Amino acid sequence: MLVLVLRDDRPRPASIEKATPEQQAALFRSMLAYGGTYKFDGTRIEHHIDISWNELWTGTTVIRDVRKEGDKIIYTTHPAPLSGDGKMSVTTLIWEKVK
Repeated sequence: MLVLVLRDDRPRPASIEKATPEQQAALFRSMLAYGGTYKFDGTRIEHHIDISWNELWTGTTVIRDVRKEGDKIIYTTHPAPLSGDGKMSVTTLIWEKVK
């Protein structure tokens, strides 16, 4: 599996060659990506991270809670530091079936 999450307000440098160190850092802080294998038991998913945009995650396991409510799937992280600012947070993603 592969996860790729991007903020919608990411900076857009004029070109790769002209991107400043600050712009490059802002691009890094405004996304996350990882991939690997997973285990799912119906309520909890374990991501076993083999590759990552942040090498601190590579080789680790992250656990997410998953539940279904009607036409929604709700995916919630356990408390962890945000990649952008290091503040502890819980993130919830909600997917809703389009009718």
